[in-house]
Amino acid sequence: MKHLGNSKLSTAIRLGLAMGALTIAGAVYAQDAGSDQPSQDSAKKLETITVTGSRIRSVDVETAQPVISLSQADIQKTGLTNVGDILQNLTITGQPTFSKAAVLTSNTEEGGQYVNLYNLGENRTLVLVNGKRWMTSLNGYTDVSTIPAALIDRIEILKDGASSIYGSDAVAGVVNIILKDHVNGASVSGSIGQNQGGDGTQQAYSFTVGNTTEKSSLVFAATYNKTSTVWAKDRDITRYTYGPYEESAGYSGTGPWGRFTYNGKTYVLNHTGDPNNIGVGADATQLSNYHVGVQPNDYFNATNQMMEQLPTELKSIFTEGSYKLSDNVTFKANGMYAERDSSTQVAGYPLKSTSQPNFPVYISGQSYYNPVPGTDLSFVRRITELPRVTSESAKSLHFDAGFEGDFEFLDHPWNWDAGFDYNKYDVDSTGTGNINLLNLQKALGPSFLNSQGVVQCGTAANPIALSQCVPFNILGGPSASTKAALNYIMAREQSTSQSISKDFSANITGGLFELPAGTFSFAAGVEHRNANGYDTPDELASAGYTTDLAAGATVGSYTTNEAYVELNAPLLKDLPGAKSLDLDVASRYSHYSNFGSTTNNKYSFTYSPIEDLMLRGTFAKGFRAPTLGDLFGGGSQTFDNYTDPCDAKYGSLSNPTVAKNCAAAGLPANFRQTDTAGNAVQGPNQQSTTPFVTGAGNQYLQPEHSTTRTLGLVYSPHYVDGLDMTLDYYDIKITNVITAIDANYVLDQCYQYSVQEFCSAFQRDANGQVVNLHRGNANLGWLETTGYNLGVNYRLPAFSFGKFVFNMNVNYLDDWNQASTDGAPAINYAGQYGLPHWRANLGLDWTLGKWGATWGIRYYGAFLDQCWDETTHCNMPNYTSVNWGYGTGANRNGAIVFNDAQVRYQLPWKAQVSFGMRDIFNKKPPNTISAYTGGYNSSGSIDPTLDLGRYIYLQYNQQF
Repeated sequence: MKHLGNSKLSTAIRLGLAMGALTIAGAVYAQDAGSDQPSQDSAKKLETITVTGSRIRSVDVETAQPVISLSQADIQKTGLTNVGDILQNLTITGQPTFSKAAVLTSNTEEGGQYVNLYNLGENRTLVLVNGKRWMTSLNGYTDVSTIPAALIDRIEILKDGASSIYGSDAVAGVVNIILKDHVNGASVSGSIGQNQGGDGTQQAYSFTVGNTTEKSSLVFAATYNKTSTVWAKDRDITRYTYGPYEESAGYSGTGPWGRFTYNGKTYVLNHTGDPNNIGVGADATQLSNYHVGVQPNDYFNATNQMMEQLPTELKSIFTEGSYKLSDNVTFKANGMYAERDSSTQVAGYPLKSTSQPNFPVYISGQSYYNPVPGTDLSFVRRITELPRVTSESAKSLHFDAGFEGDFEFLDHPWNWDAGFDYNKYDVDSTGTGNINLLNLQKALGPSFLNSQGVVQCGTAANPIALSQCVPFNILGGPSASTKAALNYIMAREQSTSQSISKDFSANITGGLFELPAGTFSFAAGVEHRNANGYDTPDELASAGYTTDLAAGATVGSYTTNEAYVELNAPLLKDLPGAKSLDLDVASRYSHYSNFGSTTNNKYSFTYSPIEDLMLRGTFAKGFRAPTLGDLFGGGSQTFDNYTDPCDAKYGSLSNPTVAKNCAAAGLPANFRQTDTAGNAVQGPNQQSTTPFVTGAGNQYLQPEHSTTRTLGLVYSPHYVDGLDMTLDYYDIKITNVITAIDANYVLDQCYQYSVQEFCSAFQRDANGQVVNLHRGNANLGWLETTGYNLGVNYRLPAFSFGKFVFNMNVNYLDDWNQASTDGAPAINYAGQYGLPHWRANLGLDWTLGKWGATWGIRYYGAFLDQCWDETTHCNMPNYTSVNWGYGTGANRNGAIVFNDAQVRYQLPWKAQVSFGMRDIFNKKPPNTISAYTGGYNSSGSIDPTLDLGRYIYLQYNQQF
């Protein structure tokens, strides 16, 4: 296997001696021009390495598991400064649960970035740093934005499950971020970029210094990253919730002007504003200054106060050291502290008397500002003067230390390591803009005009000091509000959460004996891990005395003891039709204190029938243990966006099953879902007018179980020097799925699929509106995804005008099936928004002397989106499918292509300067209704993972 063997050997040398080289989808590069054969001296220096997905050390980087590797040089060429953004570019990375635009999401995870391989969920992807588990939130999410990109040596992404090697969470795959550990000298780097629109500025600066000797190594680094805000109102494509489709459809029925009901009529204060301009209100104390009924100008475009991309700031310090205690034993330790600050802003709260149903607040009949003296009034008014701002500080502390060594046993080299790993993740959140209902009740209570002409709480006979209560003219709108009143009614909230993991582990690997085809190798290890944490919400909010979502506290812990073994047997070598055949078997036993034991096995093979071709495959069982949040979550109120399937305009009544079930529920054929103004909604997926309940923990949850099957080939034809290709098939099925279901899912399962357990999860009020909907966590149903990964890397022969390297990565999603329960029908979402069939990255890299350039193409395939109505944004008006949950009609959004380029130059003083653009042709993302209705974008209908337009950046790297 001459050509392929040389390619593998050269890559192993790069990985083992030069700390890594790029592999694309498991492929390996051929030798550089001018170095056709490794020297004998180089071969003597060849060291064994560990590749992500196996614990057995080997000189062979071609494994049965498909692995992508990204080097620091590759990262630099993207122009991206955040690990989350870098990984989001992978063709197998799916839609993020917590996007930069999902600012209405109240989870503590919002503001971080997470890796969602194969769209199977971020908490089903295991993230390692230097091969060790990284910190997670209570809900099992690993915030990769806390890992500074400047410190990375390379990133390895294992594209299949590895529970038998790493334990829980390695269901969709493993991301192993390997940091620099050997530095001689110092370096500084800086990067700054900005959207062409003048916003979204990104800055990244780093300083690294280190020293390496024969016995010791020490590295210290500090980094700073900052990304500024992008406001939704600053772009035409994000200014309105549904883009160009009826701008008013996304307007909120709760505007900034006071509204109340009296004698069966709805009164709204007269004003000069409209949904996009606040204006000035009339005297709210006079009933004659009100009009009856909610008019178009009384609505409000909440997008005007929303962020399209939230700002973040990351500061970190890192140190790593090693000392060779003897020829065979080395002590290693590293530590990192990172602090990420982020904030979100959404529109002022849409306040009404029953915002908290258990603590209603009314305008007292004795209030000075009551336009109907003597009558308590139920009111509605958005407090636009107080946009809701949540500031979050996430502090990450990691420390690990241990010993590693090597020895000879049974005439074979062996390696061992033992150590301790500590992770602590603290999140402190502060919030302003919600309303303190206790103070609001006083501010809307009895008040009078005192002798100094100042409105004062209480009555003339029993006044309340202004230092203790400030009356609020709530119906008067923004122009009547005073700073003192706003400060008095505003809640200042604070919440904290923490998760800690402690991990003790020991591993050993080596050769046991020789087979005719090679060394029979062995790896084994044990691990003890403890995880504990808490989430303490704001006390006043938790009690239901603010307009914030009332949530219960979370506290819990568990321990696990694990042991694994891995065996690798080379069965055939250099035989006709079998140049090599290797079999790898691994098994891991895990015992959890909260649910018991599980054993997961993995079987892998590599087979080379001829020199140029290698076949590989895996069959693996995996699992994901319930997180602390899954088990002990306190639950929280939520205002879900949903579309009532029984709505005559935007529902799914064209589906006969839905129509039948809606009629059986007693709803008329012309039933309409209503907004906060009591009017029929003007678009799909509108926010609930009463709080639903979500996220309550379930201590009886069991682990999810997975089965992964992969089959692939690696082809390096000897007749085309420098060409490597891979093609891998994957099939990942997860059963006993821990499901946090949303409101649309509950309603669709009830009305479209007639699953009765979901029909009992909500009620309807006297007007037929959905109320008291509960959605939580449960082991429900299954999901499965299948598809193909294609990787091509071609290093062309050197020309007088430079060297060229072409690479291509393609993912074809065949199926993405989900069933809500074991007995429910499976729904295939492949080809719908967030799950396009095709996704591809193509790149061409050129170098000539000190110059270099890269051109990249990102391809996002076509997908089905919801129709706006029968004629607008609906190019497939007659489309129906059992897999389509939006009735008759769909809109096919075509593929979108982004082009990126970078030019770089090596300066004489050990420096490099790079200039680049992402989205060179200023391609705008398409209007995508499902991006908003699915909760991925809180303010508009564009995919938050796509570029907002041209982004220009400059990088500088200096070595000393």
